Amino acid sequence: MVDPTVILPSDPLLPRRADPHFAWEAGLIRAAGGSPALLDHDALLTGDVEAAVRRVPTGSGPLWYRGWMIPIARYAALAGALADRGCTLLTGPDEYATAHELPGWYRTFEPVTPASTWLPGPSWDRTVLAAAASALGGHGPAVVKDYVKSRKHEWHEACYVPELADLDALERVAARFTELQGEFLAGGLVLRRFESFARTADGRAQEARVWWVDGEPVLIGPHPDCPASRVEPDLSAVRPLVRELGCRFVTTDLARLAEGNADGRDAAGPNGRGAGSGWRVVEVGDGQVSELPSGVDAEVLFRVLLDAARPGRA
Repeated sequence: MVDPTVILPSDPLLPRRADPHFAWEAGLIRAAGGSPALLDHDALLTGDVEAAVRRVPTGSGPLWYRGWMIPIARYAALAGALADRGCTLLTGPDEYATAHELPGWYRTFEPVTPASTWLPGPSWDRTVLAAAASALGGHGPAVVKDYVKSRKHEWHEACYVPELADLDALERVAARFTELQGEFLAGGLVLRRFESFARTADGRAQEARVWWVDGEPVLIGPHPDCPASRVEPDLSAVRPLVRELGCRFVTTDLARLAEGNADGRDAAGPNGRGAGSGWRVVEVGDGQVSELPSGVDAEVLFRVLLDAARPGRA
């Protein structure tokens, strides 16, 4: 019987080895009884799909990917090239798009995540931005991002809009965000209602990343931006929504609402519908491309993933 396979990006300088960022995951895969295979991520992004998958053994069967983010169209091309080699990604292109980009998961998680609206495409004018702001109530603070990422490290320049009614500020932030994202802009522009989240006494965010496989929470750990934070979120409101989403391997980033946050919601969430005990879903992601903070004991995650890839489970 062939060992379950997980594809990892190869090292651009030493293509027979895993990318150094994922080398520790390769060790966990082997320890859990699986086989890492290598993908040339750079070749995939440039469109040379055959070169990208040449180190994936033919006939590997069902497999997972763990690595850098892949644009939706390139992921579909990857799935096709692997199928030609007798391999099947356990997360298909449609499921990848659903979990990876906000328009795919937002309606499912709408009761437990900040109100959002989005504008497809790489360019927008003031009228369209004004309509989007109006869809969020037309006033109050918001954040700008694309379908996948924000630029929160350029918070005031390319992320945070203190007042949606200030169309000059909204247009300025949206334009700067788009400029900085450049060719890496994913899908389109998203406006999300800003919500204030609680922090610990030493200033750390009360945020956690939960890893789900087949609707079950397998690993609860810190968000990569605050690896020292250790919190246990209430998953009671989130679990049924993850199952409803229908994607096999996903992550949810959860944060606790602060008392009296910016749009007037309290720790119970909007209209009493917040994720249990004030926990809100900040982001949903495909588990294959979500960052796994180094130092986290992730052995259980890989054991569950490999078990899910075995005959009779895949």
